[in-house]
Order: sequence, then C-alpha cells, then structure tokens
Amino acid sequence: MTVTQTVEIPADRRITVEVPREIRTGTVILTFTPPQTVKERKFTKEEEKEWYNTNAEWLNKEAMDVLEYQKDIWGDDDK
Repeated sequence: MTVTQTVEIPADRRITVEVPREIRTGTVILTFTPPQTVKERKFTKEEEKEWYNTNAEWLNKEAMDVLEYQKDIWGDDDK
C-alpha cells in the first residue's frame, strides 16, 4: 500500500507524521521528494515585440470574437 501526503517542511526541519490505521506497524520506508519546479523562460523586450507582431492577426481575431459576446451596457447598440 502506498500513501501520498503533501507536507510543508518548517524551518527547523522537524515534522510529525500521523500514520493512517490502514498501514501496518513495523518498518516502513519514507521517501521525501521535493516538488518539481518549472522555471518559465522570460521573453526579452525584443522577443515579446516579435511575438506580438507575428501573432497580431490571430490576437485581433480573438479579441473581436470575445467582444461579440459582450453585453451592451450603454444601451446604444446599433443592431
């Protein structure tokens, strides 16, 4: 049987583990695995500008599609 539990490790590095009754007493193996962190690559200003220029048509299409679903809150809808 495998039990997975996420815990915060405090600064003093001491934790108390409460074991479910389903786990038999005796010797067990505890495995500590640090969470996987994904470091996102940041765009440089030039790369960001290039991305927007490359995707401008698609971005404009998406924006217009979203705007079509918005409710006219001003009451001056020409339709």
